[in-house]
Amino acid sequence: MKKVTLLGDSIRLIGYGSTVAHRLSDEFTVWQPAENCRFAQHTLRGLWEWADEIAGSDVVHWNNGIWDVCRLFDDGTFTPIDRYVELMVRIASLLKQRAKVVIFATTTPVRDGDPRKRNEDITAFNEALVPKLRALGVVINDLHALVSADIPRYVREDDRTHLTDEGIAVCAAQVEKVIREEAQKL
Repeated sequence: MKKVTLLGDSIRLIGYGSTVAHRLSDEFTVWQPAENCRFAQHTLRGLWEWADEIAGSDVVHWNNGIWDVCRLFDDGTFTPIDRYVELMVRIASLLKQRAKVVIFATTTPVRDGDPRKRNEDITAFNEALVPKLRALGVVINDLHALVSADIPRYVREDDRTHLTDEGIAVCAAQVEKVIREEAQKL
């Protein structure tokens, strides 16, 4: 059986993660942390802690960004964009040493009116990062484009950030599809 690791923030943890793990369980061993991988620097730290679990992965599918773009104070995003890109490239490089295929899922949009997150920040972070990851040979799973097609349908109204049941379903289907496609190439 091939081994898949799922890493990511709450879009994975309370979103697509358990659905994808269940759907892949017929052909893959799937591991994912029981915790929220939060922001990029937290995930970077987690790579040390989760090293044994990640070791031997054929495919790693990962996302970070929704925490990084958060505006907690009046001084900009939680993680400055240049630092975010630097950290994410470092994470990608480390993951590429541990897995045959690394897939990055772009940060999903939020509903308008989110008091801490702005879609223009999410777009800017994705646009700054994706070319750098592609240059490293990371496969891009564009969940941002998928969810952007119908934000009211796919993003919850109550918290303006997390996926609805339908959003979870479409993202899980996309994540599963990309993982299976990349695993078949191995």
